[in-house]
Amino acid sequence: MSEQIIGTPHKRVDGRLKVSGRAQYAADHPVGGMLYAYGVYSTIASGKIRAIDDDKARRMPGVVNVLHHGNFLKLHRSPATPMNFAEILSSAMVDEHRLPFEDDQVYYPGQFVALVVADTFERARAAAYSVKVDYVEREPVRNLAEALSEHGARNGPRGHSRGDADAGFDAGLHRLEQTYTTPVETHNPMEMHATTAFWQSGRLIVYESSQGVLNHRNVLANVFDLTADQVEVRAPFIGSGFGSKLWPWPHSVAACAAARMTGRPVQLVVPRAQMFTTVGHRPETIQHVRLATDAAGKLLSISHDSYNSTSPIDNYTEACGGMTKSLYSCANVRVTHHFSAVNRGTPTSMRAPGAAPGLFALESAIDEMAFAIGMDPHTFRQLNLSTRDESSNLPWSSNHLPEAMTTAAERFGWHQRSPAVGSMREGDEIIGYGIGACNWEAFRVATQARVTLRADGTALAQCGLQDIGTGTYTIVAQTVSQLTGLPIEKIEVELGSSSFPAGPVSGGSWATASAMSAIAGATREALKRLRQYAVADAAPFEGATPDSLLVQNGALASGDKHVSFADILASQRLARAEGFFHSDGADMSKFSFRSFGVHFVEVRWDPGISRLRVARVVSAIDVGKVVNPLAARNQVEGGIMMGIGMAMFEAAEFDPRSGLPANNNYAEYVVPVHADQPEIDVILLDYPDYHLSEFGARGIGEIGVTGLAAAVANAVYHATGKRVRSLPITLDKLI
Repeated sequence: MSEQIIGTPHKRVDGRLKVSGRAQYAADHPVGGMLYAYGVYSTIASGKIRAIDDDKARRMPGVVNVLHHGNFLKLHRSPATPMNFAEILSSAMVDEHRLPFEDDQVYYPGQFVALVVADTFERARAAAYSVKVDYVEREPVRNLAEALSEHGARNGPRGHSRGDADAGFDAGLHRLEQTYTTPVETHNPMEMHATTAFWQSGRLIVYESSQGVLNHRNVLANVFDLTADQVEVRAPFIGSGFGSKLWPWPHSVAACAAARMTGRPVQLVVPRAQMFTTVGHRPETIQHVRLATDAAGKLLSISHDSYNSTSPIDNYTEACGGMTKSLYSCANVRVTHHFSAVNRGTPTSMRAPGAAPGLFALESAIDEMAFAIGMDPHTFRQLNLSTRDESSNLPWSSNHLPEAMTTAAERFGWHQRSPAVGSMREGDEIIGYGIGACNWEAFRVATQARVTLRADGTALAQCGLQDIGTGTYTIVAQTVSQLTGLPIEKIEVELGSSSFPAGPVSGGSWATASAMSAIAGATREALKRLRQYAVADAAPFEGATPDSLLVQNGALASGDKHVSFADILASQRLARAEGFFHSDGADMSKFSFRSFGVHFVEVRWDPGISRLRVARVVSAIDVGKVVNPLAARNQVEGGIMMGIGMAMFEAAEFDPRSGLPANNNYAEYVVPVHADQPEIDVILLDYPDYHLSEFGARGIGEIGVTGLAAAVANAVYHATGKRVRSLPITLDKLI
């Protein structure tokens, strides 16, 4: 090979398709005879459908059918089959278990209550607006505090206990006890959820905005009582998902059923307003944190008890204490999770589920404790960092967080910080410095791949995982190029079809490590077969030992003789050399796998005009081997901006009287824009973690958002003296 491919910056191989408009997303695939579906959505938060008047809709031009609980197909629920990291073929996860139009009950605002199918999108939408639904309304549970007051909470999974947290707290010289809250956040990626479905000779084919085509296929097979090979789900391009597209939602089932009932292809795009109600969200949380230290500032006790909202029809746990149990060294730790039902749709994973709201609470409390005992917040964290995973009693596979903290502190200029609140000024602005540690689990999960070396001198790599906009196409191409010496432009990558070798859902920051292992194995199998062809009768290396042949720049070599892959195949009149590989998940029994990092944030507060802004962020991230620095830095920067949104802007609001969403649009659900972007400096440490995978890469997609909201809140306190424990940090909380 003439150059090192893995670890050097590469532009995205799919970038030209995207900027030229040739990349086709779920709603972009033209299918002959298409019908269009548009939903009718509940305008109450809780109750029962008394009657549906669809006469006017049915008489409108182009309307083919109006579907609801009175005339819908009788379908089957899909059993909840979680993705096993060691075996992915049977995964069949859903978040909302209730089928569309399953009964006449309304559990949350925006719930599907009917579906109009027409010959154009505009006609379907117009007819949907004319459908009249008469409800028997019930008093809803409007928020988490009300839910806890009315019917308490149920225990959720992933808790942890070691030592005696209460006794450790009582023994502490310095003690802190605080409550932190986070609101509902919605994913709302640029590409709205969409399904294009059609039936062909008894097979169901679906173009879906999905982060998990294999899982989606299995769910649809269960729902429609089909075998797995009778369903194909395709998602070659996805306009991001942030977790909302991990699992199927009712609109997908409804579109597939409508296609079966009408005998024609049906496309359904979820409207933006219903992106706030029907396809998941980060739930509301209330988190109680207690810390205690000795005289030297060493942690003696950590308690983190969290409560999150779920829906009346599903139990969802936001594991806010997932990082708390192991980030800091402490002998006495208690982590508990609880949930309580609110009349909203079912929550789901949102980028860094659990860790994003959980580290807001933990890192805010750590900062408060540092101030309470008079210790520098950076020093306090360094003093208490864990050297092994004390929750599992396993060594870290690789942990360079101390170096990350030192390096970022130096780059940021933390030593210039004046510790007194409000003491740093420039002109009319008061400057605040804040710090927040970030942490996320690392995985490598079972994945299959196929790599084909072709007679035209190119290669094809196929895997049934998805590129959700993070650069997976490029990483797959890099892996094949690294092992074959073929230039990246000669490598074609196909992802996002359940007909390809089985891949996992693209979430949890495991896609890179998992895909590279499978693609590398398949590439080596293809090269092994090519070597066998190369030593066959009348082949260029006839009589040689296959293992003696080296791979160099798209050719096999022995001594001074180099023969291209294409010429070897031509010598045998063969079209290809193909390799298939199944990569197992990582062995989790010997090491604890995590990614680590830290954010340093500078905020500026001008009290005269009530203006708060994040001016600067320096982040150091320890995620193992950095495969593509361009994409990796982009992922962290995106996570930082999402964290700024969490800290200062984002909150889904609900009418306190009706429980209906009040800002389910992009005009009033505020997110950061370009003008809000601070100066961002991302440091990538680049220490390969070979315990996790042969290339040493760990996930980077999630970690950037974790700890950032706390770093902002901590900087705000340093500037203003106001300790904001309830996100987002809005101006009314500072004035």
